[in-house]
Amino acid sequence: MLIVLSPAKALDYETAPTTDSFTYPGLIEHSKALIEILRECSPAEIARLMKLSDQLAALNVARYAQWQPAFSPANSKQAMLAFDGDVYDGLAAVTLEQGGLEWAQQHLRILSGLYGVLRPLDLMQPYRLEMGTRLANSRGATLYAFWGGLITDELNRLLEAQAAAGEEAVVVNLASTEYFKSVRRNKLRGRLVTPMFEDWKGGRYKIISFFAKRARGLMSRYAIDHRLGEVEGLKDFDAEGYRFSPEASDSDTWVFRRRMS
Repeated sequence: MLIVLSPAKALDYETAPTTDSFTYPGLIEHSKALIEILRECSPAEIARLMKLSDQLAALNVARYAQWQPAFSPANSKQAMLAFDGDVYDGLAAVTLEQGGLEWAQQHLRILSGLYGVLRPLDLMQPYRLEMGTRLANSRGATLYAFWGGLITDELNRLLEAQAAAGEEAVVVNLASTEYFKSVRRNKLRGRLVTPMFEDWKGGRYKIISFFAKRARGLMSRYAIDHRLGEVEGLKDFDAEGYRFSPEASDSDTWVFRRRMS
């Protein structure tokens, strides 16, 4: 089983990491090519391209200027610990013990506009580059064109390794639509399961973005804590009141619902 998450816009490089273990991003040469393009952009161009305030644009131009291909704990932080948003609040990686980190390292991947695919313990220098950004490059007009089949190839390599080890070849899509569009679904060499999270509001069940993002992190944490070997085990996910709804689900889209009093 391979769980796929989106990154977060917010980053935490102030809090010290809770582990000394780290690895290096595997697609760094492609990241370097993107950084070279971004360094040609002025703060005003970055602001328009990414719809950022002048302050945030200036911050990210400085990040691109400081970025370097040599990664170390001095200039980087493990991706799972650096991202700081609703998904990562639910994941609560800072409370994971070594065994949980090791399981996550084998079974969880984070999609990234700059890094392509990140393992939880891959060192990551701070950046802002959303996958949906229309950044012209030598491979096309968007980051989807830039990454092409590279992300899918990486996921397939992991699926094949897990299958060879006797594990289930299945991708659990807990990423956003924006990020999972970078994966070529019809090329995946395994099953694809997409959990959905709905809350009762206004007389019906609906997806509420904040709660759904947090639930993606909670489900990832559930899989880590239980060291799930088969995807069917996710149907028992019950964090913070969610329950699997078989009547609203089909074989590949699993709906989890919550009705809070």
